[in-house]
Amino acid sequence: MIIKSVNLETVCGVTSRLPENQYFEFAFAGKSNVGKSSLINALMNRKSYARISAQPGKTQTINYYHITSAGRQTEEGRLADSHFYFVDLPGYGYAKVSQEIKAKWGKMIERYLHTSRQLKCIFLLVDIRHAPSGNDIDMYQWIVQNGFQPAVIATKEDKINRSQLQKQLKLIRTGLGLKENDILIPFSAQTKRGRESIYEILEQYLDAQE
Repeated sequence: MIIKSVNLETVCGVTSRLPENQYFEFAFAGKSNVGKSSLINALMNRKSYARISAQPGKTQTINYYHITSAGRQTEEGRLADSHFYFVDLPGYGYAKVSQEIKAKWGKMIERYLHTSRQLKCIFLLVDIRHAPSGNDIDMYQWIVQNGFQPAVIATKEDKINRSQLQKQLKLIRTGLGLKENDILIPFSAQTKRGRESIYEILEQYLDAQE
């Protein structure tokens, strides 16, 4: 996948009206310190377009990135650009954030899941170094209950030894209760390992859009 352009098109706060986009949306959810912005930047092939905060829990908005990718071939043999959105959801589970703010973020995410007509896939990020937290498990189950089967991305793969990889992936599968065919992709923002696998998921949906 070749990314031609990226534009932070819409930023929605707690009381904002969510946009009715005409292109497919791919949402990203995860704990505040799981590396969500780093993943989105890697997918957009940008170093720091999505803000990486030194303060976990700072993002309090839903951010819509309009992406244009190049070189998709139509049935007529022409090359056509693809348009879609990355939707960055507020991070969850940061201990220093008040319960009131956590509740507002939860309502924002719930409103998005219930109202978006273009949402095609949710990527749920978990830290490969640890077993899924209670918040991770709750988010996974909540996404499933809302009718989606998330693609799970195990971030920070470069932080563990290669010999630990299968053990940690099994820990995540067991913790979340993933089935054998459920998607679990190890990812590193440093080496970009796993990026092509995520691109393949995006392209499967975009093929259907065409």
